[in-house]
Amino acid sequence: MITPDPSENVVGGPLELCSSNPVTGFFRDGACNTCAEDTGSHTVCAIMTAEFLAFSKYVGNDLSTPHPEYGFQGLKAGDAWCLCASRFLQAYDEGCAPKVRLASTHKRALEIVPLAVLKANADAES
Repeated sequence: MITPDPSENVVGGPLELCSSNPVTGFFRDGACNTCAEDTGSHTVCAIMTAEFLAFSKYVGNDLSTPHPEYGFQGLKAGDAWCLCASRFLQAYDEGCAPKVRLASTHKRALEIVPLAVLKANADAES
């Protein structure tokens, strides 16, 4: 049985919902919950932009194309999604990081992304 890590966000509070439409998260529970089995660390609640989606597709992770066979409608600008922390950092380094919801970003993201970087990309609502 997979046991989730405690649901705490990067600013020390309870982890808030990232998105229920589309449903996101390693556990597909709408939150960026994680566990030891989540080797991709799907912990950063990111607000998609056209620029980031194009970048992600370019580096081999097409998040915008629908895959109905997996129940995936494809993402569009404005959608919130639990993004792999390393992909977020890569996008940040390339100058095309999406905005982040701090209250919905799991504290395990801090193992990969510095808090200052997350705060610099915080969504206005965070």
